Amino acid sequence: MDCRLGCGACCIAPSITTPIPGMPDGKPAGVRCVQLSEDNLCMIFGSSLRPAVCSGFSASVDVCGTTNEQALWLITDLERVTC
Repeated sequence: MDCRLGCGACCIAPSITTPIPGMPDGKPAGVRCVQLSEDNLCMIFGSSLRPAVCSGFSASVDVCGTTNEQALWLITDLERVTC
């Protein structure tokens, strides 16, 4: 599965514990990444500044569902049950 352009759920729902440009302490779950543009595109996609956890993320139906809303719900729930 390819990521749905403009979804952004993986840049909002999970916590990220490694530095992100503009967020030196990472980001808490449910907080929008500062590198997520207004149209929900990663502004550092393909850059060496992008955290490894972000580069290693692979979209799948189990995690992303079939809509952006499902992706936000599913990733939020995964974050909740794994913390």
